[in-house]
Amino acid sequence: MIKGMHGLFYTSEPEATRAFIRDKLGLRWADAGDGWLIFEAPEADLGCHPAMAEDGRKPGTHKLSFFCDDIEASVAELRERGVEFIDEITDRGYGLVIGFRIPGGVEVELYQPRYTLEFQ
Repeated sequence: MIKGMHGLFYTSEPEATRAFIRDKLGLRWADAGDGWLIFEAPEADLGCHPAMAEDGRKPGTHKLSFFCDDIEASVAELRERGVEFIDEITDRGYGLVIGFRIPGGVEVELYQPRYTLEFQ
């Protein structure tokens, strides 16, 4: 059955995007050939949210976020590595959230969840 999940960033700068994920985010990687890096996702979960036109969320779209245990410490460490954050840490109820840019026109979120999960 399902063994894992593979995510993609469509980017105008694939080499710079790969270097950013490898060097700035520090994710482990393997070369699938010719410099095509595939990154290990350390831990993952998947949510299904409502598409709400008033918030600009269209049906059929996808979003990728990274999560952490301590957002203040993680942001400080990532800033030291040169990560550009596009806003400030915001309390969204479910967790603390901040956005950042990856080369090639990719924006993602980092968040510290306030919930705990017990998977069935």
